[in-house]
Amino acid sequence: MEEKDILKLIDHTLLTADATWEGIVALCDEAVKYGTATVCIPPTYLKRVHDKYGDNLKLCTVIGFPLGYSCTESKVCEAKVAIADGASEIDTVVNVSDVKNHRYNEVKKELTEIRKACGDKLLKVIIETCYLTEEEKIELCKIVTEVKADYIKTSTGFGSAGAALSDIELFKKHIGPDVKIKAAGGIRTIEDALAMAEAGCSRIGSSKVAPLIAAKYNL
Repeated sequence: MEEKDILKLIDHTLLTADATWEGIVALCDEAVKYGTATVCIPPTYLKRVHDKYGDNLKLCTVIGFPLGYSCTESKVCEAKVAIADGASEIDTVVNVSDVKNHRYNEVKKELTEIRKACGDKLLKVIIETCYLTEEEKIELCKIVTEVKADYIKTSTGFGSAGAALSDIELFKKHIGPDVKIKAAGGIRTIEDALAMAEAGCSRIGSSKVAPLIAAKYNL
């Protein structure tokens, strides 16, 4: 893969608690200029961004973020409101507490409800690999496949560690053929992103990589 092609895989991201409107607009302007897959922004900014950019920009947002242990009803409501406000892609955080307690039926029930709420919009399930054993990761690969989510995603970027190539390889062995992989968390260089893409990731969440590629190639 050519380095410039990575831009088409990037969810250009700004999810910090202190994100300002000016910062969000700068992110969105970059995304339009560079041709990234989406911008991934806080739900509170979705409607304003959609009103400003319309169909010139695909919007991704997060629900149950970053800890994942809000109730199912809250996550479903967040998803519905986000879609009404213009989001075409939803990244939801799995209930890690339920995973650690091996309450896998509850995890599956919740994700099934969120999948229904998303309708025809893309659903990415963040499993936060840094907190999980290999057994737990494998079980979540199965659940994500069974609920017909579009992507399994490594990390929020707010946990104790981010994306790892070893997890991408593990996902590839255990997800179904219709599930894609998104790497996120700690992807700060072009080399990081290229390694993830070549390992099999169809999306890459990063706040750093798109501007680095643009600067390198004078885009």
